[in-house]
Amino acid sequence: MNPSVAFTLILLSLMIGSGIVSASWGYALGRQALTGVRQPESRPANGSASMADAGHQQLKLVQEEEILDSVKARISGNLSSPDTASDRTPD
Repeated sequence: MNPSVAFTLILLSLMIGSGIVSASWGYALGRQALTGVRQPESRPANGSASMADAGHQQLKLVQEEEILDSVKARISGNLSSPDTASDRTPD
């Protein structure tokens, strides 16, 4: 057998073996990383009825101007946002 063919086959088998080892190692790492991650218990399509029954808060949409004002206030050194804790309703 030609030495270059033998060398090529050795390299090919090493690459296939290393690919299998790295794939199985990546799968094991990914599986370990995702332990404890669960799917949501309710479907988002069920919407407000199931959320209201479960005691969750409703989604509050905020105007863009309020967000920009809050960011500008924080950048300028005012650490409290425009909607302070006294304005918020207790949970």
